Amino acid sequence: MVKIAIPNKGSLSEKSVQLIKEAGYACKRRSRELVVRDTTHQIEFYYLRPRDIATYVHDGIVDLGITGRDLAIDSKREYHELLPLHFGKSRFYYAVPAHLDITPDDLDNKRIATSYPTLVEQDMAKRGNTVQVVPLSGAIEISIQLDVADAIADVVESGQTLKEAGLKTIGDPIMHSEAILISKASHADKDSDIATFMTRIEGILRARSYVLVEYDAPRAKLDTLTELTPGVEAPTISPLTEDGWVAVKSMVKKKGINILIDQLYDRGARGIFVSEIKTCRI
Repeated sequence: MVKIAIPNKGSLSEKSVQLIKEAGYACKRRSRELVVRDTTHQIEFYYLRPRDIATYVHDGIVDLGITGRDLAIDSKREYHELLPLHFGKSRFYYAVPAHLDITPDDLDNKRIATSYPTLVEQDMAKRGNTVQVVPLSGAIEISIQLDVADAIADVVESGQTLKEAGLKTIGDPIMHSEAILISKASHADKDSDIATFMTRIEGILRARSYVLVEYDAPRAKLDTLTELTPGVEAPTISPLTEDGWVAVKSMVKKKGINILIDQLYDRGARGIFVSEIKTCRI
C-alpha cells in the first residue's frame, strides 16, 4: 500500500482532507484514529503532526506527505517538493517593538525568539549576523515583553496579533509558505498509484482556478467573442435552432470572470452562464 501523511489538526488538516476527498479518496477520520485505509485505492493515510511529516518522508516511513513549506525547511530533512497546493499560505517575518527603526541586518548579536530556529539561523547566516536563537513553541509575541528576546521571527497573516503586542514587522518576508506535497525522491511518481494520486490532485487544483462559461453568440460576431474565450485547445461551438446563432462553451480563468461577462455581453453574447469545475485534465 502507498502511505501518505496528512496533518493531524488545524486548517492544514481540514483543507488537506477536503482536497483528497475531492480527488476521490476515502481519507476522512470517524474519530481520532491515526490511520485510515482506502482499500479501494490501496492507500493508507497517516494523521501526523505537521512539523514531523518531513521527517517521516525523509526516513521512508511514508511515501508522500502534506505539510507547510516552512515546517519542511525547518525540519532540516532532505525532501522533494512535488506540488504546491495553494492553501495555507503565509509569510514569515522578523518583528520588533513598534518604536524601533531598524532592519533585519541590524539584529546582529541580538536574541531572536521563534518556533522556526532553522529558518532564522539560515537567514541570519546569509546576512553575516551572529544571533542567539531562542526556540519557543508558541506565544512568540510575548517573549520581548518578558525580556526573553529582542526580536521575534514568526508566521504573519493579518499582522493584527503583532500590532496588539506592540510589535511591527521589519524588512521583506524571510519566506513565503504554503501547503506542499512532498516525497523522499523526485521520481516518486514512477509508482502508478502515486502517479494517479498526483494527477488527480493536480486536476482538482487546476479546476479551482477555472470555470466553464457558456453563452449564445450571433454567428456574425463569433470571432470577436471567441477572442475572449479561446478555451484550452479551442471553444466548443454548437448550432442553435435560431438561425444565425450558435452556442459557445469554453474553459476560462476564474479570476476576473465578472469583467469577462461584461465584455461578452457588450460584444453581443446573450444567455451567459458560468459553472464551477470540480476536476479536470488538461
